[in-house]
Amino acid sequence: MTQESWRRYAEWPLTIAAIAFLAAYSVQVIGNLPDSDSVALEVIVWVTWALFIVDYLVNLVLAPQRVRWFVRNLHELLILALPVLRPLRLLRLVTLLRVLHRAAGNALRGRILAYVLGSAVLLTYAGALAVLDVEENADGSNIRNFGDALWWALTTITTVGYGDHFPVTTLGRFVAAGLMIGGIAVLGVVTAAVASWLVEQVATETAAELEATEAPVREEVARLSKEIERLTKALAGRREDDF
Repeated sequence: MTQESWRRYAEWPLTIAAIAFLAAYSVQVIGNLPDSDSVALEVIVWVTWALFIVDYLVNLVLAPQRVRWFVRNLHELLILALPVLRPLRLLRLVTLLRVLHRAAGNALRGRILAYVLGSAVLLTYAGALAVLDVEENADGSNIRNFGDALWWALTTITTVGYGDHFPVTTLGRFVAAGLMIGGIAVLGVVTAAVASWLVEQVATETAAELEATEAPVREEVARLSKEIERLTKALAGRREDDF
């Protein structure tokens, strides 16, 4: 089996695992469940983590150049190596972007749209979960429920930052920093995509207007050319008759 064939086979199982992980983690965090009441959910979280480890090891074994693949995929190793920090477990959701990549097809605009929308939704939701997980039981916290966390994530990713909700823990501030950086990147892609679309629309409309304006002129020039050619032939024939 090749690495590419393994990725095709493992794509959807890993996607399902990522969704199951997200559901279990969401119930844990939003419900603010103690460890004693969330054993089944914790099992789901760790089973999905084990599946991602298996996928990583199989990809490493099947890679044609293992050292090169290892170096180029250090971020995947980092995602797997940080299960103790619960908010960072959400980094495993990057697996869902692979599905978005295939669903987008080969069209560049469709791919950009899928990445932007998918990344924005995942980043906002994951950021809200991560900061709520850290802040909901912290002393002096002002982010106590998912509504507050989601509002904070929306204002942070859009770089608005009203300041009515903010993290007070160190890990929460790291989550905020990551969300701000991700928000700037997403907004940059959105701006570039919109600008590209506007330029294309203006160019298309301009070309259509030029075509509509130049078509009558070309027709008139063609008519005049034919008339000149006819008159030239007629004049040449008259001269021949004179001789």
